[in-house]
Amino acid sequence: MTLSNSITIVLAFGLAGCVTASVEDNREETTGLLQGETVVVMAKSYHQGNETEADYISCVEKSLGRGSGALKVVPGQVFVDSLFPWFEPRTAPSDTKGLVLLMEKPGVPEAIKRMGVRYVVWLDGGTERITQGGSLSCAAGPGGGGCFGFAWWTDDADYEASIWDLSDSEAAGTVTADFSGTSFLPALVVPIPLIARTQSRACSGLSKQLKAFLSSNEKV
Repeated sequence: MTLSNSITIVLAFGLAGCVTASVEDNREETTGLLQGETVVVMAKSYHQGNETEADYISCVEKSLGRGSGALKVVPGQVFVDSLFPWFEPRTAPSDTKGLVLLMEKPGVPEAIKRMGVRYVVWLDGGTERITQGGSLSCAAGPGGGGCFGFAWWTDDADYEASIWDLSDSEAAGTVTADFSGTSFLPALVVPIPLIARTQSRACSGLSKQLKAFLSSNEKV
């Protein structure tokens, strides 16, 4: 059985672009963290497609580890180094069947236990420019210079977090975040950027939902 929750919001700020957002989770098993248990955030392996941006992963790691409901997070590189070579990009398990086999290898369960890692969060996705338009020109002359015109562009930040529970080698569920933002650049002598910080808001939205998902004792 699965349980889905979704939130759709529209955000508009005084000196920022407009952002529409959808955050959703799909639960496959009961979750919850006991005293001393930790979380690690990883990018999808290279052989499964383009690696998720390093700055986005770093943002999610930091967001999970601070603020309300903060979780204890083991840095991804520390986790990879401690389990070398089993979580290198070309050797990491691609599904929970591979995880079961990995957990049978000598030293792997012991290394995971030492770090207290309960959940691995696999991040996939990216941010891309999907459309743009307008015209902006700048010029300089003896009497000064300036920019004139109006430009706009829309970025889409679409990410998915797949959560594995290492205590039973099962998939706990997924959390997805899809943030689309339009930025504007009007200029009458001086450009005034109204930027929709799509990726950073996708990080914040996904991290908040992950905290709730991983800390929950809700049964499915």
